[in-house]
Amino acid sequence: MPAAVRLKVLVVDDEGPARERLRSLLTELGDVEVVGEAASAQEALAATHDLSPDVVLLDVRMPGMDGLEAARHLNVLEEPPAVIFTTAFDQYAVEAFEAHAAGYLLKPVRKEQLAAALQRAGRLTRAQLQQLAAAGDSARRSHIAARARDGLRLIPLEEVQYFLADQKYTTVRHLKGEDLIEDSLRLLEGEFGQAFVRIHRNALVAVKYLERIERQADGQYFVHLRGCNAPLQVSRRMAGELKERFRI
Repeated sequence: MPAAVRLKVLVVDDEGPARERLRSLLTELGDVEVVGEAASAQEALAATHDLSPDVVLLDVRMPGMDGLEAARHLNVLEEPPAVIFTTAFDQYAVEAFEAHAAGYLLKPVRKEQLAAALQRAGRLTRAQLQQLAAAGDSARRSHIAARARDGLRLIPLEEVQYFLADQKYTTVRHLKGEDLIEDSLRLLEGEFGQAFVRIHRNALVAVKYLERIERQADGQYFVHLRGCNAPLQVSRRMAGELKERFRI
Protein backbone atom coordinates (compact mmCIF):
# COMPACT_ATOMS: atom_id res chain seq x y z
CA MET A 1 0.00 0.00 0.00
CA PRO A 2 1.26 3.52 -0.72
CA ALA A 3 2.53 5.49 2.25
CA ALA A 4 0.18 8.03 3.79
CA VAL A 5 0.67 11.59 2.61
CA ARG A 6 2.32 13.64 5.32
CA LEU A 7 0.69 16.99 6.08
CA LYS A 8 3.20 19.84 5.80
CA VAL A 9 2.78 22.33 8.64
CA LEU A 10 4.31 25.77 9.28
CA VAL A 11 4.35 26.91 12.93
CA VAL A 12 4.01 30.66 13.50
CA ASP A 13 4.29 32.27 16.94
CA ASP A 14 6.36 35.16 18.27
CA GLU A 15 7.18 33.17 21.44
CA GLY A 16 9.81 30.46 21.18
CA PRO A 17 8.36 28.18 23.89
CA ALA A 18 4.97 28.21 22.13
CA ARG A 19 6.58 27.16 18.83
CA GLU A 20 8.53 24.43 20.62
CA ARG A 21 5.37 23.05 22.24
CA LEU A 22 3.50 22.93 18.94
CA ARG A 23 6.41 21.26 17.20
CA SER A 24 6.54 18.64 19.97
CA LEU A 25 2.81 17.93 19.72
CA LEU A 26 2.96 17.67 15.94
CA THR A 27 5.84 15.19 16.18
CA GLU A 28 3.72 13.01 18.48
CA LEU A 29 0.78 13.00 16.07
CA GLY A 30 2.59 11.37 13.15
CA ASP A 31 1.77 11.79 9.44
CA VAL A 32 2.73 15.44 9.97
CA GLU A 33 5.91 17.18 8.86
CA VAL A 34 6.90 20.50 10.43
CA VAL A 35 8.48 22.20 7.43
CA GLY A 36 9.41 25.39 9.24
CA GLU A 37 8.82 27.99 11.92
CA ALA A 38 8.28 31.74 11.88
CA ALA A 39 8.36 34.32 14.67
CA SER A 40 6.36 37.05 12.90
CA ALA A 41 3.66 37.50 10.30
CA GLN A 42 6.16 38.79 7.76
CA GLU A 43 8.38 35.74 8.28
CA ALA A 44 5.30 33.53 7.91
CA LEU A 45 4.39 35.02 4.54
CA ALA A 46 7.92 34.52 3.21
CA ALA A 47 8.15 30.97 4.61
CA THR A 48 4.79 30.04 3.11
CA HIS A 49 6.03 31.03 -0.33
CA ASP A 50 9.32 29.14 0.12
CA LEU A 51 7.97 26.00 1.83
CA SER A 52 4.40 25.63 0.48
CA PRO A 53 2.87 24.24 3.68
CA ASP A 54 -0.55 22.58 3.63
CA VAL A 55 -1.45 24.13 7.00
CA VAL A 56 -0.25 27.20 8.89
CA LEU A 57 -0.62 27.21 12.68
CA LEU A 58 -0.94 30.96 13.15
CA ASP A 59 -0.81 32.93 16.38
CA VAL A 60 -3.37 35.73 16.49
CA ARG A 61 -1.59 38.25 18.71
CA MET A 62 1.87 39.15 17.43
CA PRO A 63 3.82 42.44 17.40
CA GLY A 64 3.34 44.45 14.22
CA MET A 65 1.11 42.60 11.78
CA ASP A 66 -1.21 40.22 13.63
CA GLY A 67 -2.38 36.77 12.61
CA LEU A 68 -5.75 37.91 11.30
CA GLU A 69 -4.15 40.27 8.80
CA ALA A 70 -1.52 37.67 7.90
CA ALA A 71 -4.27 35.17 7.11
CA ARG A 72 -5.89 37.62 4.73
CA HIS A 73 -2.58 38.10 2.93
CA LEU A 74 -2.00 34.34 2.75
CA ASN A 75 -5.33 34.02 1.02
CA VAL A 76 -4.02 36.12 -1.87
CA LEU A 77 -1.65 33.30 -2.85
CA GLU A 78 -2.60 31.21 -5.86
CA GLU A 79 -2.72 28.09 -3.65
CA PRO A 80 -3.27 29.35 -0.10
CA PRO A 81 -2.69 27.02 2.85
CA ALA A 82 -5.31 26.13 5.43
CA VAL A 83 -5.07 28.33 8.52
CA ILE A 84 -5.53 27.23 12.12
CA PHE A 85 -5.44 30.11 14.59
CA THR A 86 -3.77 29.71 17.99
CA THR A 87 -4.07 32.22 20.82
CA ALA A 88 -4.39 32.73 24.55
CA PHE A 89 -7.22 35.24 24.02
CA ASP A 90 -10.57 33.49 23.85
CA GLN A 91 -12.51 36.62 22.78
CA TYR A 92 -11.53 35.78 19.19
CA ALA A 93 -13.09 32.32 19.31
CA VAL A 94 -16.65 33.29 18.38
CA GLU A 95 -15.41 35.46 15.52
CA ALA A 96 -13.20 32.69 14.18
CA PHE A 97 -15.91 30.04 14.29
CA GLU A 98 -18.41 32.40 12.68
CA ALA A 99 -15.91 32.74 9.85
CA HIS A 100 -15.71 28.94 9.59
CA ALA A 101 -11.99 28.94 10.32
CA ALA A 102 -10.27 25.60 9.83
CA GLY A 103 -9.58 25.65 13.54
CA TYR A 104 -9.16 27.86 16.56
CA LEU A 105 -7.00 26.55 19.39
CA LEU A 106 -6.62 28.13 22.82
CA LYS A 107 -3.23 27.99 24.48
CA PRO A 108 -1.93 25.82 25.99
CA VAL A 109 -2.84 23.71 22.96
CA ARG A 110 -3.90 20.12 23.68
CA LYS A 111 -2.84 17.30 21.41
CA GLU A 112 -6.39 15.99 20.89
CA GLN A 113 -7.66 19.42 19.84
CA LEU A 114 -4.72 19.92 17.51
CA ALA A 115 -5.29 16.54 15.86
CA ALA A 116 -8.98 17.31 15.33
CA ALA A 117 -8.23 20.73 13.84
CA LEU A 118 -5.68 19.26 11.44
CA GLN A 119 -8.13 16.57 10.37
CA ARG A 120 -10.77 19.09 9.34
CA ALA A 121 -8.36 21.74 8.06
CA GLY A 122 -9.67 23.61 5.03
CA ARG A 123 -8.90 26.84 3.27
CA LEU A 124 -10.63 30.02 4.33
CA THR A 125 -12.50 31.82 1.59
CA ARG A 126 -11.91 35.52 0.92
CA ALA A 127 -15.38 36.33 2.26
CA GLN A 128 -14.76 34.39 5.47
CA LEU A 129 -11.47 36.16 6.11
CA GLN A 130 -13.07 39.56 5.49
CA GLN A 131 -15.85 38.66 7.93
CA LEU A 132 -13.34 37.51 10.54
CA ALA A 133 -11.19 40.63 10.25
CA ALA A 134 -14.20 42.95 10.29
CA ALA A 135 -15.47 41.32 13.49
CA GLY A 136 -12.14 41.66 15.27
CA ASP A 137 -10.01 44.65 16.20
CA SER A 138 -7.85 44.43 13.06
CA ALA A 139 -10.47 45.27 10.43
CA ARG A 140 -8.12 47.75 8.81
CA ARG A 141 -5.01 46.23 7.26
CA SER A 142 -1.66 47.97 7.62
CA HIS A 143 -0.51 46.62 4.24
CA ILE A 144 -1.97 45.70 0.86
CA ALA A 145 -0.86 42.33 -0.51
CA ALA A 146 -0.19 41.91 -4.21
CA ARG A 147 0.67 38.56 -5.77
CA ALA A 148 4.09 38.58 -7.44
CA ARG A 149 6.34 36.05 -9.13
CA ASP A 150 8.49 35.85 -6.02
CA GLY A 151 5.54 35.39 -3.65
CA LEU A 152 3.67 38.25 -2.01
CA ARG A 153 4.55 41.91 -2.25
CA LEU A 154 3.42 43.77 0.87
CA ILE A 155 2.70 47.44 0.21
CA PRO A 156 2.45 49.67 3.30
CA LEU A 157 -0.87 51.47 3.26
CA GLU A 158 0.93 54.72 4.08
CA GLU A 159 2.71 54.48 0.70
CA VAL A 160 -0.46 53.98 -1.39
CA GLN A 161 -1.35 57.01 -3.51
CA TYR A 162 -4.46 55.69 -5.23
CA PHE A 163 -6.49 52.66 -6.29
CA LEU A 164 -7.81 52.44 -9.86
CA ALA A 165 -10.35 49.78 -10.84
CA ASP A 166 -10.30 48.18 -14.28
CA GLN A 167 -12.70 45.26 -14.86
CA LYS A 168 -11.54 42.27 -12.76
CA TYR A 169 -8.45 43.83 -11.20
CA THR A 170 -7.54 46.97 -9.29
CA THR A 171 -4.29 48.85 -9.82
CA VAL A 172 -2.65 50.11 -6.63
CA ARG A 173 -0.25 52.99 -7.28
CA HIS A 174 2.31 53.47 -4.52
CA LEU A 175 5.63 55.18 -3.90
CA LYS A 176 7.60 52.30 -5.39
CA GLY A 177 5.49 51.67 -8.49
CA GLU A 178 2.27 49.85 -9.40
CA ASP A 179 0.79 46.43 -8.68
CA LEU A 180 -2.44 44.58 -9.43
CA ILE A 181 -4.72 43.34 -6.66
CA GLU A 182 -8.13 41.65 -6.64
CA ASP A 183 -9.78 43.78 -3.93
CA SER A 184 -12.77 45.76 -5.13
CA LEU A 185 -13.00 49.52 -4.65
CA ARG A 186 -16.11 49.01 -2.55
CA LEU A 187 -14.19 46.76 -0.16
CA LEU A 188 -11.21 49.13 -0.02
CA GLU A 189 -13.39 52.18 0.55
CA GLY A 190 -15.30 50.46 3.33
CA GLU A 191 -12.14 49.22 5.03
CA PHE A 192 -9.96 52.32 4.88
CA GLY A 193 -12.61 54.95 5.55
CA GLN A 194 -11.37 58.50 5.87
CA ALA A 195 -7.84 57.74 4.63
CA PHE A 196 -9.10 57.61 1.02
CA VAL A 197 -11.71 59.49 -0.96
CA ARG A 198 -13.56 58.41 -4.09
CA ILE A 199 -13.13 60.80 -7.01
CA HIS A 200 -14.71 58.61 -9.67
CA ARG A 201 -16.63 55.35 -9.79
CA ASN A 202 -13.33 53.63 -10.63
CA ALA A 203 -10.85 55.61 -8.48
CA LEU A 204 -9.95 56.10 -4.80
CA VAL A 205 -7.17 58.52 -3.86
CA ALA A 206 -5.23 58.85 -0.62
CA VAL A 207 -6.16 62.00 1.27
CA LYS A 208 -2.57 62.49 2.49
CA TYR A 209 -1.26 62.75 -1.10
CA LEU A 210 -4.01 65.06 -2.37
CA GLU A 211 -2.56 68.42 -3.47
CA ARG A 212 -5.23 70.25 -5.45
CA ILE A 213 -8.25 69.96 -7.69
CA GLU A 214 -8.45 71.99 -10.88
CA ARG A 215 -11.16 72.72 -13.40
CA GLN A 216 -10.22 72.83 -17.07
CA ALA A 217 -11.78 75.03 -19.75
CA ASP A 218 -14.21 72.31 -20.79
CA GLY A 219 -15.50 72.00 -17.23
CA GLN A 220 -13.75 68.72 -16.48
CA TYR A 221 -12.16 68.40 -13.05
CA PHE A 222 -8.83 66.69 -12.22
CA VAL A 223 -6.93 66.05 -9.01
CA HIS A 224 -3.18 66.31 -8.61
CA LEU A 225 -1.48 63.95 -6.17
CA ARG A 226 1.91 64.46 -4.60
CA GLY A 227 4.42 62.16 -6.28
CA CYS A 228 2.21 61.48 -9.33
CA ASN A 229 2.97 63.19 -12.62
CA ALA A 230 -0.36 62.55 -14.33
CA PRO A 231 -3.55 64.06 -12.86
CA LEU A 232 -6.60 61.85 -12.28
CA GLN A 233 -10.05 62.63 -13.65
CA VAL A 234 -12.82 63.54 -11.23
CA SER A 235 -16.42 62.77 -12.12
CA ARG A 236 -18.74 65.74 -12.21
CA ARG A 237 -20.88 64.14 -9.53
CA MET A 238 -17.93 63.80 -7.15
CA ALA A 239 -16.32 67.18 -7.88
CA GLY A 240 -18.72 69.16 -5.71
CA GLU A 241 -18.40 66.79 -2.77
CA LEU A 242 -14.62 66.78 -3.09
CA LYS A 243 -14.32 70.58 -3.09
CA GLU A 244 -16.73 70.90 -0.19
CA ARG A 245 -14.92 68.32 1.91
CA PHE A 246 -11.41 69.69 1.40
CA ARG A 247 -12.15 73.33 0.57
CA ILE A 248 -9.85 73.16 -2.44
